[in-house]
Amino acid sequence: MEKIVIGIDYGTDSCRGIAVNCSTGRELASFTSFYSRWKEGLYCDASSNRYRQHPKDYIESLEEVIHGLIENLTPGEIENITALGIDTTGSTPCLTDSNGIPLALLPEFEDDPDAMFVLWKDHTAIREAEEINNLAGKWKINYTSRSGGAYSPEWFWSKALHLLRTNEKVRSKAYSIIEHCDWIPALLTGNLKPEEVKRSRCAAGHKGMWAAEWGGYPSKEFLTALDPLLNAFAGRFSDDTYTNDQLCGRITEVWSERLRLPPGVHVSVGIIDAHAGAIGAGIGVNTMVKIIGTSTCDIVVTSTENLDGKNIKGISGQVDGSVIPGLTGLEAGQSAFGDVYAWFKDILSWTIESLPEKESVEKMILSRITEEASRLEIRETDLIANDWFNGRRSPFNNPSVQGGFAGLTLGTTPAQIFKSLVEATAFGSRAILEHLENEGVTINEVIGVGGISLKASYVMQTLSDVMGIPIKVATAQQAGALGAAMCAVTATGLFESVEKAQSAMGQGVLTEYNPRKEYRETYEKLYFRYKEFCSFLEE
Repeated sequence: MEKIVIGIDYGTDSCRGIAVNCSTGRELASFTSFYSRWKEGLYCDASSNRYRQHPKDYIESLEEVIHGLIENLTPGEIENITALGIDTTGSTPCLTDSNGIPLALLPEFEDDPDAMFVLWKDHTAIREAEEINNLAGKWKINYTSRSGGAYSPEWFWSKALHLLRTNEKVRSKAYSIIEHCDWIPALLTGNLKPEEVKRSRCAAGHKGMWAAEWGGYPSKEFLTALDPLLNAFAGRFSDDTYTNDQLCGRITEVWSERLRLPPGVHVSVGIIDAHAGAIGAGIGVNTMVKIIGTSTCDIVVTSTENLDGKNIKGISGQVDGSVIPGLTGLEAGQSAFGDVYAWFKDILSWTIESLPEKESVEKMILSRITEEASRLEIRETDLIANDWFNGRRSPFNNPSVQGGFAGLTLGTTPAQIFKSLVEATAFGSRAILEHLENEGVTINEVIGVGGISLKASYVMQTLSDVMGIPIKVATAQQAGALGAAMCAVTATGLFESVEKAQSAMGQGVLTEYNPRKEYRETYEKLYFRYKEFCSFLEE
């Protein structure tokens, strides 16, 4: 009987899982569970950019997903489940007690947002990120040099420090900090002790200022200088990190029974969702994989020799082995992509909030406006929008900048506004591509993955037109889960490397969009106007 592997992908709104054949990558079952508390809007406050998720949502959704997968497999297939791979959003950290338990799972903290996981898009730690950047710039080692030269409020240390500063009750109980992608594997394997948790190279390098060249995480002296509140935390987790092709351990008997899995299933080290998605989509040297959803993550892998010792500024990190072990992983992205379209849809449909048919009307609005926008002529004098509605992630992180429009008149139509927003997100993508190429990173192809790449042909064609490069769309609808599964299979030793797992289990390309020559000159002029507008807004 052929071995079966399960890949779990924790996204912003839901947990998704697939069961696949280890030899061929053939998908045998899939299941999705939406976080119940998150769906109700609990513990979040959009007006203050606070986005928190309860660890119970993660546990309950994991159970629902794996039970759903099990119910769609034969008894023989269930018996042959050999491994489980996990990816999550990131940076999504949480404070824990001395036993490694997230504080929100303790009775006294169960409804305290500061005791929960801080979702990637939470921007409450802007002040803390600024302090990290200011101190790192003066320190003997610039701990942000592997993070593009600037630390983000979306990341590990800034979020942790913000929680410690703002909530005395939480601070008094907090013993350590853990990323979501480290906690789930640790939970399932019974290895929660903070000092012994196998921490992901991917998360530590891109979000936690970890680098082998300075011996691991930032020094105790640096963290204490940042704020004495961090003094004790520096020594409470190991400086060792693990790549995604390594085992975290085997599932415990308790979790094996609870999830209805065979005993002894292997669990691999966790990985951030975008990086897993890049693996599942078929990333290789000098390929950019664009994970396109509410935001985007642009992942590139290249040889260390190609970088020639250079640290690339303005991106979200370059980390040895963060995607493909043996290669350097580069991450960039946009803080808002699909969220920009969702915002505009909400603006158009706010008057129907109380209607029972709200969802169907919203779908009709989005479908209609997409159709109308696709028919519009593309002119160099068109309305220009900026895509910084949730700040800017890359190039050069700046969470304080804002979006805007230039050229609105009383004659501007909703379709023209939507067209300008689609173009703005494409212009933001082009800015990232150009920045990497200017830094000496060659990109030969782009692969799109995620819901928008599969469903929004107008967006994808515009993206290709603006970026001036063919864009392939990966067949895998659950690329993150597939990538996590590939990592897990490699960790068990069934494949020699992640690349070998990709070759055997990859699902190929669904379709390809090519830039239309007739729009090249016009988009060059519109892109120039976009950059001028961006400079104006930032100044």
